[in-house]
Parts: sequence; structure tokens; C-alpha cells
Amino acid sequence: MAKMTKSQLLATLAEGSELSKKQIEALLEKMVDLAYKQVKTNGEFVVPGIGKLVKVNRKARQGRNPATGETIQIPAKTVVKFRVAKAAKEAVL
Repeated sequence: MAKMTKSQLLATLAEGSELSKKQIEALLEKMVDLAYKQVKTNGEFVVPGIGKLVKVNRKARQGRNPATGETIQIPAKTVVKFRVAKAAKEAVL
């Protein structure tokens, strides 16, 4: 089974609701924008029943250059992770 494309997702959501594809697309884009803003300001964004985006601070650490084997210092940075909800795990597995 192939991955669902954005246009297929929009068509499926439009069929299951009384909204047009353009309205669904606008809703989806607004939700993505909201998610980015919430993660940036509050550190997390929850999608009920699916999971949440979480901003995580990574500590500085040592790593290795795979080409030379030389030890290098990897600086601390902030990354975004997605944590899957328990309900989603149980539904899929």
C-alpha cells in the first residue's frame, strides 16, 4: 500500500465532512501554523488521540567523525520530537 499524499488526504477528509477541499486545506494549514507557534512559545502542542510535538533541549556531547575517527564536540541544541499517544500506539499495533 502506497503512502497517502496530501491531495489524497484532503479528498478523504472532504468526503467524510461537509467541507470543501479548499476549506480542509485551509484548516490543515492553520493547524500546522498553530502547532509551530505553540511549540515555539509553550514547548509542546497536543493533537488529541495522536500525540504531541515537544521541544527538547539536547546537551552538548562528544561524537566521532566517521570518515577520520576523530573525536569532535557536538554543541547543545534545541530539537522538536513527536511523542505518539498511547491510544494511537494501541490502535496501530
